[in-house]
Amino acid sequence: MAHLTQRRIENVPGDLYVDSTCIDCDTCRWMAPDVFRRDRSQSAVFHQPADPQERLRALQALLACPTASIGTVETPKDIKAVQQSFPIPVTENVYHCGYHAENSYGAASYLIVRPDGNVLVDSPRFAPPLVKRLEEMGGVRYLYLTHRDDVADHQKFHDHFGCDRLLHEDDITQGTRSIEMPLSGADPIALAPDLTIVPVPGHTKGHTVLLYGDRVLFAGDHLAWDDELQQLIAFRRACWYSWPILRQSMKTLLDYSFEWVLPGHGRRHYAPAPAMHQALEQCIDWMEANP
Repeated sequence: MAHLTQRRIENVPGDLYVDSTCIDCDTCRWMAPDVFRRDRSQSAVFHQPADPQERLRALQALLACPTASIGTVETPKDIKAVQQSFPIPVTENVYHCGYHAENSYGAASYLIVRPDGNVLVDSPRFAPPLVKRLEEMGGVRYLYLTHRDDVADHQKFHDHFGCDRLLHEDDITQGTRSIEMPLSGADPIALAPDLTIVPVPGHTKGHTVLLYGDRVLFAGDHLAWDDELQQLIAFRRACWYSWPILRQSMKTLLDYSFEWVLPGHGRRHYAPAPAMHQALEQCIDWMEANP
């Protein structure tokens, strides 16, 4: 939990604050951009919530913070209602789980609600309020892991829900050797009529992405929106396997249609499919200009 004695001086006066344990993961800043901003390589409160919606988003960010670096001077009386607001709707049948994990450096996790079984995309913290909400929403059939970095509490979710875990064999480590459905090869994998897994090596050797229908791409650490550049990007400074291979992998996504990019790290992006295709081409041009 956050400690008032470690409250950063960059916070404006008021109830809500960020303390010095912040790891600069960006979670609170994209979840509640009207409240949090970056200051000296950490987050800080630059505007105290002024209405119920701002407060809700700020407290959702508090619960999502992977290091519990956000606190309040007064114990929030509405915290149970905020817990009930998770998972947060993003688009039809798709939800942001919140409760980011420190050992995934604050990566986002998502839930797809489907008649044939829900899919948890990457692993959040195994937080009791979230687990209860997932139970209420139908449990978890598959735990799909985009790559080795964002597996967090995958074992606890498997043990609780009995879900089958999927991860490409090139990214399996000691901690994920017991997964039920290892993926292999470089070809797309049809998990179900509405679920396609596409191998995109580069960030890691075994990175894959998940396409839900023709609308949502769960991009892991392969692709994200950059607010400063105002375009889609790949993470050049966090490319652990091969930047040239990552550039080639990005081109494979031109064969698919989608409207949402939901990353593990970085910002989400929505655009109609033709505009998204153009944004992806712009990303590829940018990557080739930055070898």
